[in-house]
Amino acid sequence: MQTKQVRHWMMYDWANSAFATTMMAAVLPVFYQTVAASSLDKHVATSFWSYTQTIAMILVALSSPLLGAMADLSQRKMLFLRLFTWLGSLSCVLMAFAGKGDWVLVSILFICGTIGFSGGNTFYDSLLPDIAPPDQRDEVSAKGYMFGYIGGGVLLAINIVMLEKYSWFGFSDKLAATQAVFVTVGIWWLLFSLPMFRTLKDPQRTVTLSAGTYAKNGFGRVIRTVRRLPKYPELLKYIVAFWFFNDGISTIIGMSAIYGAELGIGTTHLITALLITQFVGIPFTFIFAKYAKKLGSKRSLYVSLSMYVVIVCFGYFMQTALHFYVLAFMVGMVQGGSQAVARSIYSQLVPKQRSSEFFGFLSLSSKVSASIGPFVFGTVAFMTGSSRLAILSIVLFFIVGIAVLVTVNIEKGRLEAERNEEQDDTRGHAPTSPPSHTPTV
Repeated sequence: MQTKQVRHWMMYDWANSAFATTMMAAVLPVFYQTVAASSLDKHVATSFWSYTQTIAMILVALSSPLLGAMADLSQRKMLFLRLFTWLGSLSCVLMAFAGKGDWVLVSILFICGTIGFSGGNTFYDSLLPDIAPPDQRDEVSAKGYMFGYIGGGVLLAINIVMLEKYSWFGFSDKLAATQAVFVTVGIWWLLFSLPMFRTLKDPQRTVTLSAGTYAKNGFGRVIRTVRRLPKYPELLKYIVAFWFFNDGISTIIGMSAIYGAELGIGTTHLITALLITQFVGIPFTFIFAKYAKKLGSKRSLYVSLSMYVVIVCFGYFMQTALHFYVLAFMVGMVQGGSQAVARSIYSQLVPKQRSSEFFGFLSLSSKVSASIGPFVFGTVAFMTGSSRLAILSIVLFFIVGIAVLVTVNIEKGRLEAERNEEQDDTRGHAPTSPPSHTPTV
């Protein structure tokens, strides 16, 4: 394991987490509710924001597996990661042109930014087996999330100062300061991605294929991935569990701020509470990594998912800003750890030579499933005129996820991946794409 590669890989989490904190969780949802969609009823604005997330996730889902397969086939993981980073960064910068009543423009740019964020993460996650051995992946994955919490939290803290003390920065009002905040996210994302772009390189291509050939093989590999899944029963069960609990987590991340805004909690309280989530997540993500290493990945995941059930139920009864602060602290305790351990478990269950292919499939399937949560949330809120019942409906996603996770045997799944890979090599059924290569320094 090369320390420099791992460190710069983690820095990408520092970079793109600015989008997750400021755009997905904190500033943009409130901006959508109070500025861009201010002409709409509050519960309608909440519903439209949830539908925007649903559309974004579906579009990411349709493209991710194809691009993941093409990245392996062309040996161009880093190239695709750069393209998605540029797309996401530019979308944030262009958000500066949005103002009152521009909820359609904001929705479109957010969809583009989400494609850049989530699409890039497909290739970023698939690099984990290349840079870290199996026994180190829990810790490396968790440290990546910890870097993300620090990076996203630092910029969010700067953004809060920009919004609350906008005159210090020469802005005429809070709207101008908010538009400038969006620009800082795009610059931050691109700037701190540069170390990884310089250090991790795609191997030199020995064969050049046409775009049509890549597309044909990409779609073919998606079909083959689906056909291969019955050979990996433990992996398949884990994917189903992941669909449910990941949907619950992503819905909480995406809807918490706009939910609080609808209940009348002030913008300053909302953003400050989400900043607390970031910095609480730093030590607790590290603690979860150590906990998973000592007691097992599944047990630590059980703890975090059970905590989410408590969080959702408490959110249903939330009334004041203090309640939102408590919820933010609780989310910070489990958010990074649960995501890091979940990613690490998946990396142990997939064959290494097809890591991008299987991570692409997970991106497809999980984004399709994750679009259901915001859709359910938005529909319940729209039909009832309130988001309280909508937030309560998310409990079901965690309960089902935990129930399916109980049936997964990680060690058995790891052996299945190794055995199937050996059998493919012995029978001459090696992957049709070049194997996953460790990026060169």
